[in-house]
Amino acid sequence: MPESPTLDRTSNSALLTLPSRPLRWLFLDLNSYFASVEQQLDPTLRGKPVIVAPVGSDTTVAIAASVEAKRYGISTGTPVWEAKNLCRDLMIAPAQHQRYVEFHDAIIAEIWKHIPVTRVCSIDEVACRLLDNENDRDAAIALARRIKAGILSNVGECLTSSVGIAPNRLLAKLASDMQKPDGLVVLDATELPQRLYDLKLRDIAGIGANMERRLARDGVNDIRDLCERRPRDAGSAWGGVNGDRLWYLLHGVDLPDKPTQTRSIGHSHVLSPNKRGLEPVRLTARRLALKAASRLRRKGYVSRLLVLHVRFEADKAVWQCSRKLEATQDSFKVLAALDSLFPRLAEEGRARHGSLRVRMVGVTLNEVVPVAGEQGSLFAHLDPNDPLARETRGLALSRAMDRLNERFGRHAVSLGPFHGGRIDRVGTKIAFGRIPDLDEFHE
Repeated sequence: MPESPTLDRTSNSALLTLPSRPLRWLFLDLNSYFASVEQQLDPTLRGKPVIVAPVGSDTTVAIAASVEAKRYGISTGTPVWEAKNLCRDLMIAPAQHQRYVEFHDAIIAEIWKHIPVTRVCSIDEVACRLLDNENDRDAAIALARRIKAGILSNVGECLTSSVGIAPNRLLAKLASDMQKPDGLVVLDATELPQRLYDLKLRDIAGIGANMERRLARDGVNDIRDLCERRPRDAGSAWGGVNGDRLWYLLHGVDLPDKPTQTRSIGHSHVLSPNKRGLEPVRLTARRLALKAASRLRRKGYVSRLLVLHVRFEADKAVWQCSRKLEATQDSFKVLAALDSLFPRLAEEGRARHGSLRVRMVGVTLNEVVPVAGEQGSLFAHLDPNDPLARETRGLALSRAMDRLNERFGRHAVSLGPFHGGRIDRVGTKIAFGRIPDLDEFHE
């Protein structure tokens, strides 16, 4: 990382010779993605205000709003009842998460025709690194236009996108947000950081309400305040290890990413109003645990900790309890650990409210690590009731269930009751920071 700069005391700005900062990143952000897919699938929705909702209830919230709906002040997170009040002509489309993944895969395939995809940042965001023969300003703009046109022609005419081009990925992301919908913005090093001064601190990924208050206490109220400090002083305001990274990024330096790793795998579900008692909660949690265990096996991980977390109807806070696991990816072991936690949940519900009424339930497998290596079991031929033999059979059966569900559909094989009206339908849903594999729609 560059040395701390000397200061020009008259202007109180940092004078620093920064490294060469060519255009290195192209960031593509699909506009109103879920709603745009719905408009692509249903021509009667095109040109009209549309929101996508998880369930057909006014008490839920929009998980996406079309460009037309946003003109009425409707956005992701707006309650459905409020969105209807803001726009009388509003149309509501039920979420089709599998179709969003299918369109996502088609879009990624289209981008690969023009440039390698460096990172899929979310279901609707993609980052591509520009090589030396691609990072001339005119060449990068022409490339962006070809990608945008290719998506419209080969994937769907409703799938517009905004593209940002900049020296690093953070700035390219900021540039993609500057002109929506269907925008194309380039941030050259010669314009930095001054061109960012009209943006808000909260526009920068990683700065939320708490960080904004922390920066304000240190005298940083906007991007200009942060950029006019020395890198070390800016880092002190940010706090944490490598706090001065943001200063360099905002000045256009392309820093290497910090390594990340998977730490947990889990799922949660908001329960229907008539399925919030102990038994429906238990059955729903078991279904979520099976989905998490299947993902664990597919990714080649084992878990050492299971966490059950719920949100009661009358509380905003999340209550949770946990159970240690021997490093495992066996569905039977995961379910046994989960079942042992339900007496504690029932007791907590009685203590708080006299009865158990759970609005949301989730199951997370924590302390996740890769499988170091496997060999054939030495215990497969032991007495069938031997614990080691049961463990071997349990994992083999879990994997066999994965294969059956992948081939014949996610309801082909399950552990415990799944039908009969006692359990909510637990489907695969998309979190914007994580794109499900299509295999998950079979789990």
